[in-house]
This record gives sequence, C-alpha cells and structure tokens, in this order.
Amino acid sequence: MTARPTSELQQQFYDVIFGTESPTGKWFDIALIATILSSVLIIMLDSIEGLHLAYGDLFWRLEWIFTLLFTLEYMVRVWCSPNRKAYVLSVYGVVDLIAILPTYLALLFPVASSLLIVRLLRILRIFRVLRLVSFMSEANILAGALRRSTRKIVVFFSMMMVITVIFGCLIYVVEGPANGFNNIPVSIYWAIVTITTVGYGDIVPVTALGRAISATGMLIGYAIIAVPTGIITAELASGMRGAPRSNRNCAQCARAGHELDARYCKYCGTDLPSLSKTGNN
Repeated sequence: MTARPTSELQQQFYDVIFGTESPTGKWFDIALIATILSSVLIIMLDSIEGLHLAYGDLFWRLEWIFTLLFTLEYMVRVWCSPNRKAYVLSVYGVVDLIAILPTYLALLFPVASSLLIVRLLRILRIFRVLRLVSFMSEANILAGALRRSTRKIVVFFSMMMVITVIFGCLIYVVEGPANGFNNIPVSIYWAIVTITTVGYGDIVPVTALGRAISATGMLIGYAIIAVPTGIITAELASGMRGAPRSNRNCAQCARAGHELDARYCKYCGTDLPSLSKTGNN
C-alpha cells in the first residue's frame, strides 16, 4: 500500500505540491515554473559584467528572495512527504536541494562563490513540474519510442563509428601531418566534424583528393542524418497509435481522450467520472 501523509493538513499540502492535476495544483505548478525561470534569468543577467556593476546589489537581493522561497518549498516538501528519507535521497530531492545550497555555501564560505553557477541547475526542476501535468503521457510515449529504438540506434551508431574511422584514416594518409592532420585521432575528429556537417574549419584538407574525400563525407552526412530520426519517428507513431484511452468526457470542458488511470481532466483539472460509470473496462 502506498504511504500517505499522516495528517489532513499534510495531505492537503501533498496534493497541491507533489502530483495532482487539480486546479490548485496546476496553479502551483505555473507559479513554480515562473519562479524558476525568473531565478535563472537573474543568474544569467548577473553574469554580464556591465549589469553586475550597475545592478549587482539588486540581483543579490532577488537571489536571496528566490533562495528563501525555494528553501520554504523544500521544507514543506520534506514535511508533507509520506517517506521523507526517500524524497530527500531521490533525484528530485537532490535537485531541489541543489537549488538552494550554493547560495548558503557562498555566504558561509566566500571561497565557494564559484559554486554559485551551480544555481543554474534550478532549471532542471522544471522537469518535476512537467512530470505532474498533462505533458507526462506524451513524455511516456517519447520515452517508450526511445527504448524500442535502442537496438536499431546502437547498430546505426556502430556503423557510423566504422565509417568515421575509415574516413579519418583515409584523410590522414592523403593529407598527413604536413597539412594539419597530425595523427589518426585528430583525423577522426575531422571526420566526425565533417560527416555531421558541423564544419568548424580548424582543420581543412588542402589537396584535391583530400577535398574529394571531404565532399564525399559531407554528402554521406546529409544522407544519414535522417536515419535515426526516421527510426524514432516510426516508433513514436506506433506508440501514439497504441496508447490506451478511455471514452470519459470531462463534465466541465466536455473533452475526452484521457488515460485509463487519469483522475483529473488533463485540460482543465476537473475530477473525472470513474471508469465504472462510463462502461470502460
């Protein structure tokens, strides 16, 4: 049996903070996303020297406001969690802690001020919110498509590795150290940059044969870029066709297409009728 908060007040906070799709929970998620993005924006603006000199004090005050808000939220999460140790040690719990820890460390240990950049990891907390709202079903379909495509993608990248090594060895033999291709690993780096059509330009072939090899690699790159995309897209389409849905309509917005285990409407957050009332198995 799933553990539950021990008091009614804890249960109310748990329902809002931890994972319902109720209207109150949705508003909390929206406010949390806005706070996270605002905090990350302040951190990025503070890294600009001119803005730091002009508004450094303001940025620091705002940072402490965000840190205190995140600290309060973290404490409430720990308080209302039915299994506090499991939450604290979970991936989400660690990310929540990382969102607040660097600011306190920089205050206590000035030498740790370089850790403040770690605060940018707060943006990872958005994935917690996405986990709790209607994006979750689509995320599950995408994750399933990636899992089903793993073997094919591994085979594809193995072939790419072989092709890259062949092109690297060819260009090393043709161009050699005299033209910047000092060794085979450097030549393989050039092959990766060329086949992926990135083209940094730090190493370029000079001879006619080397340029021909380069052109061939670029053409092959354009041809193979679509392969993993096609593999994943096919699995994604298959997963979307096979995703089970119920025929329950929301009493508030009248929209259907909800997952079989959904308790709330993924569009407006209203309670859904039970499956037994709608005739679903």
